[in-house]
Amino acid sequence: MNRKDFISLSGLGFLGLYACGTPNLMNNRKPLAIQLYTIRDAIAQNLETSLERLAELGFKQLEIYGYDGKFFGKARAEFQSILKNVGMEVISSHHTTGIVHNSKGTLLNDWEQSVEDLKEIGAKYMVCSYLFEEERTHENYIKLPELLNQSGEITNNAGIGFAYHNHDFEFEKFGDQTVYDFILDNSDSDFVKMELDLYWISKAGFDPLEYFESYPGRFPLWHVKDIKSGSKDFSEIGNGIIDFENIFKAKEKAGLKYWFLEQDSSDKDIFESVKISEDYIRRNNFFR
Repeated sequence: MNRKDFISLSGLGFLGLYACGTPNLMNNRKPLAIQLYTIRDAIAQNLETSLERLAELGFKQLEIYGYDGKFFGKARAEFQSILKNVGMEVISSHHTTGIVHNSKGTLLNDWEQSVEDLKEIGAKYMVCSYLFEEERTHENYIKLPELLNQSGEITNNAGIGFAYHNHDFEFEKFGDQTVYDFILDNSDSDFVKMELDLYWISKAGFDPLEYFESYPGRFPLWHVKDIKSGSKDFSEIGNGIIDFENIFKAKEKAGLKYWFLEQDSSDKDIFESVKISEDYIRRNNFFR
């Protein structure tokens, strides 16, 4: 670096960042995102304290769960105040169908109000998160694409995207295809995107890259978590067997917009696991 550049960087306060290298500067500008289900036990004790701990680790974007007319038991205004205090934003929110458990916040119970509340807090996506076991019937599977279409049309009219989140049961046979393929083929791609959970699709023995090729642009949201060799238990990112580097190389083909760190359970303190994953993410530029 010549003297002129040195003075310019010093004056702008960038000299220390320059010493770390330009790639690190760019990496640190990219906000980390997490699905809050990862720390659900801590949230049950104290929401704001839990978010503060995540903020200290560098997380600024959230995917939330459990909206039932309130946000973790908080009225919308109070929840927004907490988000402002900790410097975080909600990117996405998880919701169940309401086919069996028809509580507020589900696709079948005053969905318009849910959309209004999520729009008010700035959410960019709403996601059908899970089918309870008793919902996994032939009759419900047949009707599911239309329910997703209707829900997605309402969110899209409000300027919010809509997606379906998978587990492993969607990769079971349904006629001559899988449930997952049936959803993809029979829902409107303008209204229904997919939030691809990399752990669950890998546990089921399917390849995300094949889906990116077959359904390009359909996967704007991902759950990024790892799978232990042998036991197939949940693992910190980088401590398992998923080939994240090659998967992230295909992010443009997939249509990726946002991805969320998640770990459903751990054999450690969950914040320790989150830190292990966070460290691995920061060491590897392909996550950016």
